[in-house]
Amino acid sequence: MSGADNKGRHHLHIELTPAQYRLLAAQANACGLSKRAYLVRLIEGTPIRAKPSQEIKDLRWEVHKIGVNINQIARSVNAGIARAEDARRGLYLLDQVYELMYQIAK
Repeated sequence: MSGADNKGRHHLHIELTPAQYRLLAAQANACGLSKRAYLVRLIEGTPIRAKPSQEIKDLRWEVHKIGVNINQIARSVNAGIARAEDARRGLYLLDQVYELMYQIAK
């Protein structure tokens, strides 16, 4: 084992097969991490999560936009200027949120 450098860090050299290296690179990339950061998190036992897919990002954006519309309706209700149509629109938007959440869960 090598000694620590002047900052107290230890350097490690490992050899991987080409298949192991590709696997490490793919797993680190899926999490948006460098290979070093990925390995450090594994060693430390830190939870590692894959980056969300573009589909999940798009669904989150849709839920966000719906939430903004629901908040606008809630403000109009609280201000006493809401109409029955606003309530129907709010229920429709909530239904859309439930549908999107179902898609995300799949």
